[in-house]
Amino acid sequence: MQLLTTGYRGLSLLMMLNADRMLYVAALAVALVFGAWLGTV
Repeated sequence: MQLLTTGYRGLSLLMMLNADRMLYVAALAVALVFGAWLGTV
């Protein structure tokens, strides 16, 4: 059980540290989809 909580704590720390990178990737993907949609209109 301790291994599970330690792993979860480590995963949440990793997610917190990389949240800005994931937000950047998500914004880039949304911009690409929006640009492709504008190209078809």
